[in-house]
Amino acid sequence: MPPEIEIVPPQASWPTDFVALKQAVMRAAPPGAYLHHIGSTAVPGLAAKNVIDLQLTVIDLAAVDDDALAAQGFRRIAGLVDHCPPGLDLPVAELTKKFYRGTGRRANLHVREVGRFNQRYALLCRDYLRAHPVAAGAYCLIKCRLAERAPNDQKAYYDIKDPVFDIIMDGANEWAQRIGWVEPECD
Repeated sequence: MPPEIEIVPPQASWPTDFVALKQAVMRAAPPGAYLHHIGSTAVPGLAAKNVIDLQLTVIDLAAVDDDALAAQGFRRIAGLVDHCPPGLDLPVAELTKKFYRGTGRRANLHVREVGRFNQRYALLCRDYLRAHPVAAGAYCLIKCRLAERAPNDQKAYYDIKDPVFDIIMDGANEWAQRIGWVEPECD
């Protein structure tokens, strides 16, 4: 049985894979929605799981049609919410999302509401890692070592990876304030 968590070298196909997935997602997206390529596969040169992460930003999660996304190859996984970083007391609405897995090409679709903490978090983290190769390299090393030590234990992988992201995000928030970062247009 192959490991659940396997980190692979950067793949030249990831940007084109995103574009193909984007077309499918946007056919099912509610009006006003827009899409970004997020996660490690969106950071050039970064090793990652061979899973494309997409973030669909919507005005209201209730407007998302699960059946329309299923027809485009995305199966809903109910009950997932994003983690709350230590020291923050966020309302549950700031961490709520809808989550879907691709039924064809391996992909995760995170649907989050515009302006929410979790929606900004994914984009800022991606942009920070793109702009900071030392941080991206250190993060890559952590992911690779975690995958080596716990290739079939997703809980252990994320129990460690999430707090590492929170450390990265502390620097990312300072960087964002210093440079006047704003949410980029859709990818």
